[in-house]
Amino acid sequence: MPDISYRLDRAVAVISFANPPVNGLSHAVRAGISAALARAQADPSVRTIVLTGAVGLFSAGADIREFGTPASNADPTLRQLIDLVETSAKPVVAAIAGTCLGGGLELALAAHYRVASADAKLGLPEVNLGLLPGAGGTQRLPRLVGMERAIDMIVNGEPVPATGLANTALLDLVVNSDPLARAVELAASAEVATKPPPRTRDIPLNEPNLAALGEAARARLKAGRPVLPAPMRAVDAIEAAAGPFDEGLAIERRAFLELMDTPESKGLRHAFFAERTAAKVDGITASTPVRPLDQASVIGAGTMGAGIAVALLDAGIPLWLTEAGEAALDRGVARVVGIYDGQVKKGKLTASERDRRLALLRPTLSYETIGQADVVIEAVFESMEVKRQVFIALDQVMKPGAILATNTSTLDVNTIAGFTRRPSDVLGLHFFSPANVMRLLEVVRGRATAPEVLATALRLGKALRKVAVVSGVCDGFIGNRMLEASSRQAWYLIEEGAAPQEIDRAMESFGMVMGPFRVGDLVGHDVSLAIRQRRRAERPGYLCSSLPDKLCQLGRLGQKTGGGWYDYPEGPRRSTPSAVVEELVTTHRAEIGVAPRQIDDSEIVDRLVYALVNEGARILEEGIAARASDIDVVYLTGYGFPRARGGPMFYADQVGLDQVLLRVREFAHNPHGDPAFWTPAPLLKRLAESSAPRWN
Repeated sequence: MPDISYRLDRAVAVISFANPPVNGLSHAVRAGISAALARAQADPSVRTIVLTGAVGLFSAGADIREFGTPASNADPTLRQLIDLVETSAKPVVAAIAGTCLGGGLELALAAHYRVASADAKLGLPEVNLGLLPGAGGTQRLPRLVGMERAIDMIVNGEPVPATGLANTALLDLVVNSDPLARAVELAASAEVATKPPPRTRDIPLNEPNLAALGEAARARLKAGRPVLPAPMRAVDAIEAAAGPFDEGLAIERRAFLELMDTPESKGLRHAFFAERTAAKVDGITASTPVRPLDQASVIGAGTMGAGIAVALLDAGIPLWLTEAGEAALDRGVARVVGIYDGQVKKGKLTASERDRRLALLRPTLSYETIGQADVVIEAVFESMEVKRQVFIALDQVMKPGAILATNTSTLDVNTIAGFTRRPSDVLGLHFFSPANVMRLLEVVRGRATAPEVLATALRLGKALRKVAVVSGVCDGFIGNRMLEASSRQAWYLIEEGAAPQEIDRAMESFGMVMGPFRVGDLVGHDVSLAIRQRRRAERPGYLCSSLPDKLCQLGRLGQKTGGGWYDYPEGPRRSTPSAVVEELVTTHRAEIGVAPRQIDDSEIVDRLVYALVNEGARILEEGIAARASDIDVVYLTGYGFPRARGGPMFYADQVGLDQVLLRVREFAHNPHGDPAFWTPAPLLKRLAESSAPRWN
């Protein structure tokens, strides 16, 4: 419940607002601050006012719990509150600690003076939601920090440390002590109390290089991919700050309202809320007990195991890194050290911090050594027999209550749990490569996984700064099960006439971070080959192209072998079309009797994306994913799906499920490939033909 406190300190009215967890500017907070300001104005003993947030931070902006509700636009609106602050007859000093973002910073910009703690972070991140600051930020910030810095802060949306703004008019004082105490001192000083309040809106903006700065910003945005509307509109609004203030405000407001209705903003806002919703897991509450996470172990020191180890070390968790042989262990330790050395070289980490983290690493060849770990994460080769051996051994040595996790990307977690006498302690923790970088963590709940084990895994995900999404057990879980469907269509598209680079180009133009064939070369093709071989053995009638198998038979396993779908003559960052692959594809088409045809980008995109959507609908109906938005989070954080499109399921909603179903049925008439592939998922069919065609 929001709380507004009001107290007098000499002739200073100190107004503090609290609205956990981030002091969101809800309607109740806005109304409370407005009433407190009116009280201070009416009290003749009050000469100045200090405005601050409670619990160690100023405000992260609007209260997301009110998004889309009448309360978000109820009087006083944020713009009205800001106007009250700026037009106050008595000087207002903002005391800024911790976080000061979005509407919180716009409120502070309207104060007449600002005092910040050195570790405070200030920013206007609205572009991350497909918007621009809508309460005067584009007009006031340039007047305080200059046009160039304002463009950078607003267009990039990244918070800036207070120390980086100390030499601007935005901050009057940056202090290493309590900013509230110093703000009260400043407010009580004759320098402030005896002078008319200086209004930010009245600061003249003389920027002779305005046109050049704007054009340079637009050029940088156009060079990026994709070009989103919000940053461009933000540059327009910032340029308007050179004119009359109220005209600039009107331009900003109009752009804000128009951006609210763009598909990009809708997608970005959906992504924002979907990540927060994913943390709500059936059967897990705040009172669900959790187990300790003081020590960990990683089994397997390959690329994935080393990345998981770094993620744990980054979180300050001591761990044992275990391998079967001395040489493999040495290579694993070298991988971990190499990751940290690279971060030091790039200036992302100090040498002393690298050494502190590496001091938590304990390499070992003995399973007996790791028995006291609270959680052990297996990251060995994707083979059920190999994992059986590992989990039988872990069951013998791990202490009671230890969590046994498998990093399998496709195998049955229930079967793996059955290798132990403690299946309730077993679950999947599917990291994505590189594990220390990628944000997604698929938490796979087995049939017997205990609630406290699941709750502890979610807590671990948070400690590792991952976005954890809970999945049920199936072949591939959420992400890789859908990827398998899309990959099969990508291979069929090559058979039918498209080149790998044409498919990648179409998907990257759609907004994917990388096309499917570039991704395959990056990850490596040997693991996917083993998965296909397993599926053919386990599923009679399983159909998929043999083309990727033939690629592997040539020894082209991706970047690690110098070639996959592409050649890499200048190293992994530079891919070029391969004459070897072109010949392979031509021969393969002749062998299967397919004459190549022209395939346009729209067919490529629709087949690959709707393959995801159709399989996602099956996953949703089977209960493997709790919500369609959870599927979106998986693809946004683990598979490079364009965030501005909101994820595959949200994208399908925006297109219209009836239109998606129509296209799926069209593809079913394609004579090539698997005849049953494009059978519409029952849920997709049912919803598309209903009166309310949307996911849950």
